[in-house]
Amino acid sequence: MTDLSAASIGSLRGKVSAQEWQARVDLAACYRLVAHFGMNDLIYNHATARVPGEEGHFLINPYGYAYEEITASSLVKIDFDGRVVLDSGTGYGINRAGFVIHSAIHRGRADVGCVIHTHSGAGMAVSALKCGLLPLTQNAMFFGAIAYHDYEGPAIDLDEQQRLVRDLGGAAAMILRNHGLLTAGRTVCEAFVVMHWLERACQAQLMALACNAELNLPAARTIALTNERYQPGQRRGITELEWPAMLRMLERRDPSFRE
Repeated sequence: MTDLSAASIGSLRGKVSAQEWQARVDLAACYRLVAHFGMNDLIYNHATARVPGEEGHFLINPYGYAYEEITASSLVKIDFDGRVVLDSGTGYGINRAGFVIHSAIHRGRADVGCVIHTHSGAGMAVSALKCGLLPLTQNAMFFGAIAYHDYEGPAIDLDEQQRLVRDLGGAAAMILRNHGLLTAGRTVCEAFVVMHWLERACQAQLMALACNAELNLPAARTIALTNERYQPGQRRGITELEWPAMLRMLERRDPSFRE
């Protein structure tokens, strides 16, 4: 196998629109954050972002890069049919499973700007529980309308796309049973923050179940009220504070995601 570990790529900043470049920077930051919070799975899974002003195009990671080395210029631009529109020159292709899942959501949900799919330990464990996500914590109660999609094997068949979109509906998050987690947001930062909350909710549920003690489930009216207060217009919009803080953290650690 050819060793591409030392592959060097040129900056795409001057070759794409300002809007696309910003989307690339945000998506590269998202990859770094997924890794920082331990939600990555080697080189697998994906975060994708719709390219502003280019209908049918979205950005995806090169299949072979670790999340910690993703940069704005290394992302590959593809269309809804998986064809490469703008290669980044890394020497790697794209993962078909990533294309199948993400293109389905981007094509089926015009309101979605970013899709994130993970195989975290906590996410996979909850995806294997018949009960799914329980409203045990405030984080979990945010997901009043969480969706579920039954496992059909590795997502490489195009006919699964319609069922993925059907099962997600208008939800912001979906548990892929016996598989992992998926979030969809209007922006990269929204999809990331929702994924972070979902991951935390899964972690807390597993720790509570591991205590082998009686669980304290809030009253149904309290669960509904909590979810209502997280709806758009009830409080400040998510990401108004979170995303800038996350970018500042990345800048302190390694600003190369902007390259």
